[in-house]
Amino acid sequence: MNGIDVSSLMLIAGKAIAIYLFVIFAFRLFGKKELAQLSVIDLVFILLISNSVQNAMVGPDNTLLGGMAAATGLFLINYLFKWLLKLSPKFSDAVQGHSVMLIYEGKVIKENLETSMLTMEELEAAIREHGVKDIQKVNLAVLEVDGNISVLSDNFKQKSLRKRKTRQPNSKKS
Repeated sequence: MNGIDVSSLMLIAGKAIAIYLFVIFAFRLFGKKELAQLSVIDLVFILLISNSVQNAMVGPDNTLLGGMAAATGLFLINYLFKWLLKLSPKFSDAVQGHSVMLIYEGKVIKENLETSMLTMEELEAAIREHGVKDIQKVNLAVLEVDGNISVLSDNFKQKSLRKRKTRQPNSKKS
């Protein structure tokens, strides 16, 4: 086949899939906040991880076909994971985890904060990003599976009520 070694390309794709699985497992093991709550340290870490595993995926084959084989393997396993996440709640929970309540009715749930590997400063910053100054004014804060922190407060309720009132249909126009 014009000097193309299909078995070596399949090996590259297989190595890429193995690295993908390893990185997903490592992220799951070391905490999900890395996915959405990126600090400078987290960003540098992710960039270095990608560089450090490149040679493990393609080895000495730095050809276009070698890169395409690795990318194809990654696209295939990523598609398979997305399909399995959608199909199986148990698989989704094993891979992504589940949302974790951090604040309820103005009280921080410290054991959940610790389990999530979040600091109080990070939690306070997240609630400020949602326009709430004080933890006691938070009705509910949840660390979502994607790493984002959702915050609901009385201020949110007031804004929601105002939006609903202004969106009510007026008299019929002809």
